[in-house]
Amino acid sequence: MHTKPYIPASFWTERVLGFTAFGFIRRLISVGLIRLGHVEMPTNFELIRLEHVEMPRGTALPIWEFHWFCRREMEAFHYRVNTPLRNSKNYNTVFLVSMQRMISVQACNSARLLTVSSTSAAPPAKNNKKRTPRDYSAKTSISTSRPGSSNPAGKTQKLNLEVSPHRAVSAVRLMRIELGGAFADLLNDQGKGSGDNEMGYVERTLGFRTRDLADRDLRLVTEIVGGTIRWRRYLDHLILSLCHDENTFRGMEPLLLQILRIGFYEIVKLDMPPYAVVDENVRLAKIALRPGAGNMVNGILRKLVVIKESNSLPSPKVEGDDRQKARALAIIHSHPVWMVRRWMKYLGQEKAIELMTWNNSDPYFSLRANAGKGFTRADLVTQLEMFKVPYELSAHLDDFVRIRTGMQVVIQAGLLKRGLCSVQDESAGLVVSVVDPRPGDTIVDCCAAPGGKTLFMASQLSGQGRICAIDINEGRLRILKETAELHEVDNVVTTTHADLRTFAGKNCVKSDKVLLDTPCSGLGVLSKRADLRWNRRLEDMKELKHLQDELLDAASMLVKIGGVLIYSTCSIDPEENEERVVAFLQRHPEFYIDPADRYVPSNFVTEHGFYSSNPVEHSLDGAFAARLVRSR
Repeated sequence: MHTKPYIPASFWTERVLGFTAFGFIRRLISVGLIRLGHVEMPTNFELIRLEHVEMPRGTALPIWEFHWFCRREMEAFHYRVNTPLRNSKNYNTVFLVSMQRMISVQACNSARLLTVSSTSAAPPAKNNKKRTPRDYSAKTSISTSRPGSSNPAGKTQKLNLEVSPHRAVSAVRLMRIELGGAFADLLNDQGKGSGDNEMGYVERTLGFRTRDLADRDLRLVTEIVGGTIRWRRYLDHLILSLCHDENTFRGMEPLLLQILRIGFYEIVKLDMPPYAVVDENVRLAKIALRPGAGNMVNGILRKLVVIKESNSLPSPKVEGDDRQKARALAIIHSHPVWMVRRWMKYLGQEKAIELMTWNNSDPYFSLRANAGKGFTRADLVTQLEMFKVPYELSAHLDDFVRIRTGMQVVIQAGLLKRGLCSVQDESAGLVVSVVDPRPGDTIVDCCAAPGGKTLFMASQLSGQGRICAIDINEGRLRILKETAELHEVDNVVTTTHADLRTFAGKNCVKSDKVLLDTPCSGLGVLSKRADLRWNRRLEDMKELKHLQDELLDAASMLVKIGGVLIYSTCSIDPEENEERVVAFLQRHPEFYIDPADRYVPSNFVTEHGFYSSNPVEHSLDGAFAARLVRSR
């Protein structure tokens, strides 16, 4: 019998270590150190938030530095063990043991402080010359609660009027995305006051408050964060070329690196006045870090200004074999090398370059008018014209409008909050056209959350029929249910929290139409999901293929004779699309392909009868769908 309580993993990641550590835990899950479910933790870990830690020898680190150090050490431990942790039968024990070998964490008197005992860390080398973490004690200004500080938790920091607020917010947001596992589109974008979620986080990270963000600042934050993420590989190439040596670049602390990336992006891609950029970013580095960091930023950015004005920015030559060409193109167009090699294989070099150019361009957004609530596209156009938001009508779908700018205006006008319209790409809307929902249909939407396709299908049922939305993520499913109520289609939508593979085996439900919008790599939506390219690995493709096959087999059990199974992805990769359908038909000869040209324009239909949207050819997000009819 366990003497220590089992605490849900969600409680531990969100309540114990705080939001910043969530990405760290997700990383541990991905390498197999822990699994979702329950984690055995001692009761003294029940801290509400982790803001500050103390490393061996009293070196102070803010939380994001602690995360960076832990991730590096845990990865090193993962590769030192003799047997793969992914195959371990006892993840909880492995995780606790590995944590104890790395560091020993214990609660202190202050609920905002953890200490790391050097005596219980990994044994030192025999020569007693073990390397210790770098000394950051000089930059105590970036912590909100230093050891021994009498400041109470949550005390408002002093307002700093010297620092550019949009650069400070951008730097911290970039750290949250890269190190903390946050997503750019989920972070709070209001930027009003120290009580605001993100502005409060900025205050705690930097140790001072900035001015509230004006609307112009909000737009700049969105532009800088999105652009810096997209061009990260190229920006790092430039920074490395101007550093004293590679070790200088590799050893940069995260905040300093983000400040440099912002400065490089503003000068190289946004063509902002260079000396203003240098001055503002140097000031941020000096105040948020230390004077020496500001001097480094000053020297590197001034070098950049000189080489940019002389049109001599370093760029690799695209020459040699395919591997060498892919590496050069990956730097020039800022994509992972494995993606570039894959696209060169399937598309050819020229098309691969066009695709990467699309991924790096400013994304447009499509708005779908909620006709189910009596709000037509004409009504939406009237609202956009009233708020002076440029738009163009969709050439493919009657309820859709495209905009490139003005999304903040749409949000602030409350059009989304009132359920009058939704943000949904036309490529996803065309998948619903392939489903062809009609009044009276019984539809199962597998992997339904967050529910964009569910709601669009429900709006076409005219209150007659039923949609069962299934998803394994209970939180996202709850949001779907609330949104269905907001859009006034909850009378035809029911939600079920379940793993499709388990649900299909235990239920004898047979439906007219089953939509499987399967988990995929998302390689078709890299223009809008700027961070996704850096979070995907080649190994993910292999794992996803197995999952997609399992989900297809499960979904097929829910289709009645004469019914239709629609398999869809937001990927452009053949292994996730055509090859999965071909493999499924070999396992299930009772299904056959129903060509999609009856449901979508013919220029979206492949020679095999599948729906496929391609960013280069159609100027839409990449998507795929196949209609498979059950004959017996």
